[in-house]
Amino acid sequence: MKVFVTGVAGQLGHDVMNELAKRGYEGVGSDIAPEYAGTLDGSAVCSMPYVAMDITDLASVEQTIGSVKPDVVVHCAAWTAVDLAEDEDKVEKVRAINAHGTRYIAQACKKLDCKMVYISTDYVFDGQGETPWEPDCKDYQPLNVYGQTKLEGELAVAETLDKYFIVRIAWVFGLNGKNFIKTMLNVGQKYDTVRVVCDQIGTPTYTFDLARLLVDMIETEKYGYYHATNEGGYISWYDFTIEIFKQAGYTTKVVPVTTEEYGLSKAARPFNSRLDKKKLVEAGFTPLPTWQDALKRYLKEL
Repeated sequence: MKVFVTGVAGQLGHDVMNELAKRGYEGVGSDIAPEYAGTLDGSAVCSMPYVAMDITDLASVEQTIGSVKPDVVVHCAAWTAVDLAEDEDKVEKVRAINAHGTRYIAQACKKLDCKMVYISTDYVFDGQGETPWEPDCKDYQPLNVYGQTKLEGELAVAETLDKYFIVRIAWVFGLNGKNFIKTMLNVGQKYDTVRVVCDQIGTPTYTFDLARLLVDMIETEKYGYYHATNEGGYISWYDFTIEIFKQAGYTTKVVPVTTEEYGLSKAARPFNSRLDKKKLVEAGFTPLPTWQDALKRYLKEL
């Protein structure tokens, strides 16, 4: 099986390439930079084929994917800077990446009759209430530009293809790139006290664990919408920070605050990021380990 992976300089794309190598599959990585620009950690991604591709350029997408001729495309590339996406001069660029670029990739997959995995987000929903969101729920009401453009990407995939996996994730962390854990570790070293939001509820997703699940998926034809985060229960960012500092051995005091009290964010954030994952088990897939265990392994990797 030959697998083409977009966004390999990011957290998830990097780990998907490593997982493919572990299983002996042929992985071809891509990103916008002329050469691989992710972490040079000696992992398989550094030694596997890499091709530069601008997903916002239809000709580039058609030529690149058409020449690679993959059996599967795992589309990890995205604009993920949520607040920056709200800037008036950035909106069309965000849409070009998350929506139009995704459509171009789906069209290329259709021509080759290959499978596609699209990584989406809890931000496609309005984030209200306390009931976990079901994978097949179509009650979309994104709160911000990022969520709206990721939803447009979802719709482009579902309208174009039959052989697709749309996998929504939340609160992502991995070795390659910035994330909440790295930020908190830095802040916790500098300050005695940190203020963290306590009224946004969800579950973290470790890209190392998610990559394993995604490769499990592409080995099947169990297409459709899925939700995938680590197990271990729903928590707030405040709860997550408490556990990060506990496992890291920090004595930093963590003060819970509401989203309103915290302020700062340009983009509206969902209060309810609870994703219902039971469809994974129903389809025969192995759930991700608990987020507490994932955090422990991640801190060791760091």
